[in-house]
Amino acid sequence: MRGFTARQWLILVTVQFSTVLFGITVTSVGVILPQLKGALSATQDQVSWILTFNLVTTAVVTPLTGWLAAKLGWRKLMLWSVIGFTLSSVLCGAATSLEALLAFRVIQGGFGAPIFPMGQAMLLATFRRDQHALILMMWGLGGVMGPILGPTFGGLIAEALDWRWAFFLILPLGAVSAILVSLSLGNQERGTARRFDGLGYLFLALAIAALQLMFDRGHRNDWFDSAETVIEAAVAATCLYLFVIHTLTASSPLFSPALFLDRNFCLGISFALIMGMLQYTPMVLFPPLLQDLRGYPDAVVGYLIATRGAGNFLSFFVVVQCTRFSPRLTLCAGLTIQALSAVWMGSLDINLTTADVFWTNLAHGFGFGLAYTPMALLTFSTLKLDLLTQGNAVFSLLRMLGSSIFIAVTLLVYVHTTAEASTNLGSFVSVFHPPPLADWIARYGAPGSAALHSQLAAELQRQSSMIGYINAFHFLTFTAAIAAPLTFLFAKPGVRPAAATSNT
Repeated sequence: MRGFTARQWLILVTVQFSTVLFGITVTSVGVILPQLKGALSATQDQVSWILTFNLVTTAVVTPLTGWLAAKLGWRKLMLWSVIGFTLSSVLCGAATSLEALLAFRVIQGGFGAPIFPMGQAMLLATFRRDQHALILMMWGLGGVMGPILGPTFGGLIAEALDWRWAFFLILPLGAVSAILVSLSLGNQERGTARRFDGLGYLFLALAIAALQLMFDRGHRNDWFDSAETVIEAAVAATCLYLFVIHTLTASSPLFSPALFLDRNFCLGISFALIMGMLQYTPMVLFPPLLQDLRGYPDAVVGYLIATRGAGNFLSFFVVVQCTRFSPRLTLCAGLTIQALSAVWMGSLDINLTTADVFWTNLAHGFGFGLAYTPMALLTFSTLKLDLLTQGNAVFSLLRMLGSSIFIAVTLLVYVHTTAEASTNLGSFVSVFHPPPLADWIARYGAPGSAALHSQLAAELQRQSSMIGYINAFHFLTFTAAIAAPLTFLFAKPGVRPAAATSNT
């Protein structure tokens, strides 16, 4: 760490704090989703929109980061992003309906979109390439506090006060972050913006929005038996095709084609999509599982989900050394650990214990932390410096898009397999075959009694829901396992593929 200037340290602290602000807000919402479901009279599907709408808006706005940075400069863009993100968080806490909360979460996602890609781009531009592994790890040490503090903070506040305060108390953190941004950042990149590619951005935004709507609403619309789903799929495919053609032919496209001539970058953004899929899914699945099926209070759920952040933290003791030895092997190991922890999650049953939740989330967080630093290092190791901001925007876009789509697909797996399990389990329960029900009959009354029927229906629903969660964890396992061996397709850092040196 010798040779770092005071300004470099200040920029690192500023980026860390802004990332903590973003991380606390995202992860604390996951813990209070069950409370929001009751407070806003929403279903499980509807309350998930509170998370997915925010993620998809972040994904839609993220592509603008490079152009906005070139137009406004580092300081102005980050300052407006932090202030807008903080104020919209306060508005989320003041919302009185599901519709209002969704609208404010969309605004929050829009303002928060540049925070992550700008932070990573600023660090990569401020420090030398040989310092990147260490700097990404140090940034991660600050950033991991979001996944640790967010669930703990959200759970404690929701239980002691109300879910609204999980949003209101973001205000002082946002104020400190805004002050740090004002003191540390300059006007780098300001005035270098090319003509804004409005048509390209429109194509990309429509493709992202249509794709998200298709996955969010598909299972309620019976998928492609619904005209709406067919239209959404057609819009997504058409707009994505037009965006690609436009990018290749326009004189000043939203993203420079030179980005996609770099082999490591193209592989890296594919892994960013996969890591986005793996990042938030356990945070979405475990809170309702623990609260609805096991009766855990909000504060305890927050502590347990925070162990995932603790796992991230533990990975930082080894990730720099491992990455310097072999970034590809380290990335593969991180994905493998995530796959094994998801296998463990999928082996749980309705009688899961606090220790089960603690250790599975700790292991998954450790694997994610071990994988992220080498993934980012490999992605940007051969990319030209003047493409870093654009590259980080694409990287963050796919990471967020992966999160929002995978959450929707995972909930689809949960809902579909829960309904299927309920039908299958129900077929074994019959008054015409009472022996399996002997204990239930002795406890709640004869076949046909209201008490027995009510208790059996509740237990069938609990067991069916648990089967749905287990299948969702199996889906998480498959995603991590299939990605792990693909890590060796990356070129080693320092070995620049011929395409990476292109100036086109």
